[in-house]
Amino acid sequence: MIKQQVSGTVYGVILNDAASVQKIGSLEEAPYKGAPKAPALYIKPANTRAACGAAIDLPGDAKTVEVAATIGLVMGRAAGRLTAENALDAVAGIVLAADLSLPHASYYRPAIREKCFDGSLPLSSVKPLVDLSNLVLNTEIDGKVVDTRSLAGLIRQPAQLLADVTEFMSLRQGDVLLVGVSYQAPQAAAGSKITLSADGVGSLSFTIAGAQA
Repeated sequence: MIKQQVSGTVYGVILNDAASVQKIGSLEEAPYKGAPKAPALYIKPANTRAACGAAIDLPGDAKTVEVAATIGLVMGRAAGRLTAENALDAVAGIVLAADLSLPHASYYRPAIREKCFDGSLPLSSVKPLVDLSNLVLNTEIDGKVVDTRSLAGLIRQPAQLLADVTEFMSLRQGDVLLVGVSYQAPQAAAGSKITLSADGVGSLSFTIAGAQA
C-alpha cells in the first residue's frame, strides 16, 4: 500500500519529447532564440488538483480544453543533486495525470490563465513505481481512443529528468514532477468524459462540465 500522498508542489515540463519540439517549430528564432539547456518547467498550483471522477468547469466562455496525458513522479523524500543512477530511489510512486490547458498558440509568455484554472490537473491515487521506459498512455474521449503515447519518446527519461531538475533546485517529499506533456494535445469539449489509462498503472476518469457561470 502506498502511503505517500501528493502534498507539495506539482512541476510540469514542456518540450520533453521530439514530437512536441517538431510541432512547435524552430526554437532558434524569435521569440525563443534557442532551445532550452535545462528542463523547461512550469507549476500547477494547489487549486488545479482534482480527483478521479471530478467534473471540471472551464473558465469563462471556453468551449474546449487540451487533455495532455502524462505520468507524475511522487517524491518520497527531499532530494537535491540526484544522479540518473540513483534518482528513482527518491520516488515513492507515480500518478496518472491529465494536464489540462485552454488552447493557446505559444509558450513565449507564462500561460497562467490557460494552464492554472481550477481543476486543471486531475490526478489518480498514488501507484507503485513501474518501469516507465516503454509505458504507453491511452487517452479516451467519450469512449474513443484519441491518443496513444509511449514514454519511450521522451527526450529526458524520468531518471535523467529528475537528475537535471535537482541539479539546480531541490524537491521535497510530496512534490510531483510530471515527466512531460504533448504540445497541442487532443481537445475535449464541454460534456465530454475522459479516461486515461496505462497497463500496470490503472486509469483516471473525469468529465468536462462546461464553462463557469
